[in-house]
This record gives sequence, C-alpha cells and structure tokens, in this order.
Amino acid sequence: MSILSINKVKLNAQPKDKFEAIRMAGQLLVDAGHASEAYIAKMLEREETLSTYMGNGLAIPHGTQDSKSLISSTGLSIVQIPQGVDFGEGEKAFLVIGIAAVGDDHLDILTNVAMICSDDDSMENIMKAATAEEMVTIFESGMES
Repeated sequence: MSILSINKVKLNAQPKDKFEAIRMAGQLLVDAGHASEAYIAKMLEREETLSTYMGNGLAIPHGTQDSKSLISSTGLSIVQIPQGVDFGEGEKAFLVIGIAAVGDDHLDILTNVAMICSDDDSMENIMKAATAEEMVTIFESGMES
C-alpha cells in the first residue's frame, strides 16, 4: 500500500474550522485502511494540547503518542484548502497533511513533507494542483529526492 495515493487527496475543501479540517484528513486515512476510526479522536486530542501548524500555510495533524496501536500501516492524506482555515493565533493553513505512521516512520515523513512545503515553488504548485494525481506527483517527486 502506498503512503500517498489519489484516494487520500481532497482538493478545494472548505472546512468551517481546524477541527473539521483535521477530521477530513483523518477520515481519508481511515477510509484508506491506515488507521481505525479512533485515530481521528487522537489527532484532535493532539491538536488541543499542541498546535500542528508548521508555518508557511501548512499544518500536519497526527495522533498522540499513545495512538500507535490504532495505526495499521503508514499513510499520508492531503487536504487542500484554497481559502485557508484558521489554526489559531491568526495562522491560516491552506494545506493540511494527515499522517498515520508505524514505528518511527513519522519522523522521516515529517522531514520530507516539511522540506517539500518549505519550498515556495512547491507550495505554489501544491496550491494550484487541480487534480489528485497532480498533488500525488508533486509529493512523490519531493520524497524521492
């Protein structure tokens, strides 16, 4: 099972708040079989204790430390939010990337995602992506380098 695939990408989402955005990202991971439904609650719990907003329009919600048992395989979901959603303190996320990771995979994934999204050109392409295939291609090429 690939970490990222077109069934885990949601384009032009319009969540009413950051919690709905996190639920969208989590649901994509659950629907793809990476985690159980309970993992979404752990993603929301993590957000309440520590914001997963990373800067540059990016948030990377993931579960709490004790949510590992709810994950069956490593996966990534992407929610593109053209209007942005408030992640607190006036920070807007335009991209919410959900992570479910087995073992220590999340460290590598976080590093890769942060690298891809810290590049302004990549971020611009991500926000312009009109299809899920386009989005997957941008991330796959970034993760291979």
